[in-house]
Amino acid sequence: MGDFKKIQLEGSVNIISPAKKRANPQTNLLKIIAGLFAGLLLVILAVFFVIIFIGKDLYYSVQKTAVVAGEVYTAVKNQNLEETDSKLKLLEDKLYENENQLRRLAWVKYIPVIGVYQKDAEHLMNAGKAGLEAAKITVMTLIPYSDLLGLKGKSTFVQGSADERIKTAVETLDKVTPKLEEIAQKISIVGGELDKIDPQRYPEQFGSMQIKSRLVTGKTLFSQTAKLFVDAQPLLKKVPDLLGNKTPKTYLVLFQNDAELRATGGFITAYAIFKIDKGKMQVIKADDIYKLDSAKKKKYPAPKPIQNYHKNVTNFELRDSNLSPDFVVSMKEFESMLTESVGDFPKFDGIIAVDTHILVSAVSILGDFNVYGRVFSAQNDSRCNCPKVIYELEDYATKPVAYVREERKDIIGILFYQLMQRALGVSPSKYWGSLVQMLLSEAQQKHVLFYFHDEDAQKGIESLNFAGRIQSSKEDYLHINNVNFAGAKSNLFVKQSVRQEITIDSDGTVSKTLSIAYKNPAPPSNCNLEAGQLCLNGILRNWLRVYVPTGSQLLEFTGSEKETLTYDELGKTVFEGFLTVKPQGSAEVKIRYKLPSKMVQNQYKSLIQKQPGTDADEYTIVVNNKKTEKFSLTTDRDIVIQL
Repeated sequence: MGDFKKIQLEGSVNIISPAKKRANPQTNLLKIIAGLFAGLLLVILAVFFVIIFIGKDLYYSVQKTAVVAGEVYTAVKNQNLEETDSKLKLLEDKLYENENQLRRLAWVKYIPVIGVYQKDAEHLMNAGKAGLEAAKITVMTLIPYSDLLGLKGKSTFVQGSADERIKTAVETLDKVTPKLEEIAQKISIVGGELDKIDPQRYPEQFGSMQIKSRLVTGKTLFSQTAKLFVDAQPLLKKVPDLLGNKTPKTYLVLFQNDAELRATGGFITAYAIFKIDKGKMQVIKADDIYKLDSAKKKKYPAPKPIQNYHKNVTNFELRDSNLSPDFVVSMKEFESMLTESVGDFPKFDGIIAVDTHILVSAVSILGDFNVYGRVFSAQNDSRCNCPKVIYELEDYATKPVAYVREERKDIIGILFYQLMQRALGVSPSKYWGSLVQMLLSEAQQKHVLFYFHDEDAQKGIESLNFAGRIQSSKEDYLHINNVNFAGAKSNLFVKQSVRQEITIDSDGTVSKTLSIAYKNPAPPSNCNLEAGQLCLNGILRNWLRVYVPTGSQLLEFTGSEKETLTYDELGKTVFEGFLTVKPQGSAEVKIRYKLPSKMVQNQYKSLIQKQPGTDADEYTIVVNNKKTEKFSLTTDRDIVIQL
């Protein structure tokens, strides 16, 4: 040990200097990241708590707004324009309160991921404000006419007779049309804001609240309503002219008896000519359709459908001219025959067709009527299990008698005249609200159909689907059309039910089995002419046409008593047959066919169009052996089934 020299080391403790610390990059980076993460977390938490703090106030504000919006809906439902106006003002205050709360969160839009939801909230707010403006303009436009429309409000037309009030109102309707443009502009803004919202970025539901489906449904419903309003504008602008504001208008009204069902709603049994001058209505003439047919100076040979299916009919008459299921097509045929063969018939500006359903609805509102010593009411008559007004009309107009009865079916015109007199002869507020609502409902159900010569008015009425047109459809389509050829009034008793069994293969091929069942539970009438009794329920002779997408391939058609036909018409492929249904009997047809195109989405879509004159036929839809839809068809119906 003595040979070794002791070496003195500087610093016996291993201490790393600050310079050496900075020289270790990995350790330095980890600490920097940790610091940044901690700072970012603090910022996120701060932002989160700020959003929660401000959002809480916005949430409660929106809740209060929803309550007021419900009150607006109730006021509209109760047809109270004054209350609606006051509630809209309250709703406006609430919306601006919401907007102020939302502005406090405007900076959130710049934050990735969550920013889009704040932008969606702004789009919804802008849409709500524009929608509110549209509602305010509408209410302020309608308030002066509240009495005439049967609504609750401060009408400016409360003085003078009903005729004077109507005249004054019609003369001022031109002031309303500019407001339509303002409303359309506001609706356009709403649509533009809603289009910027993508429902796909939202969850199906949050807790128990449906989110995505409500957004999708709301956007779709608004889009359809907005389109309807835009499309109907040409008609709305023409309303003053149609009511004879500038020049008197004349309309031909046809009564279609749906107890004897025809393609457009019923057998044409009577007609009336109405003149409208500044809203005041006058009956020029009302008569039996047989008299009009007898006045024809030209004869027409019966077309093939009448030759094939009608009973002992060789000529083509006005009363049988509504063969096409498209009302406009049928009315053009009627009008052509009328113009060619009845030279002195008054000129008219359009045709309006009504059936017994609207007659019963009107009588139920206006009360009973006495015509030719008969009481016409909406009460049920046990002799036909139908409204008394229907039985009395049939008994008077069709029952054989041992003497010459000149009036015959002009009783319908007289009844309509009395209906108008009662409706117009009192304060409009008593009946008009109910009558206007009834008319709109009946038009939706195709119990009243319109055909105007004015192109803009016709375009508008078609956009509302009040013209009885066969519609185009990009998806599946179905329209069943029945025509009663010499089957008495058996459609009073025959019930129809429809079942669609749809099979969609893995490759998208769609095949269908359509079953149409007819049942007549009522006993037969004594239809022997010598017996002189009312013949209501006889053997139904039914010409059947089924309209499906063009190019559909028929696989099988059973139940027809005559040779079936397949052809194209009105932009559809048609399967045609014929059957009879006896009193207390039944019949059924089955049609199997394949659609021309395959399914390319996970949805089955179809448009089902109701035949005018029918009432709540039962429909069942089964897709891939699972019953998915069952309903009564009262209006045209869009079917959407998720697969």
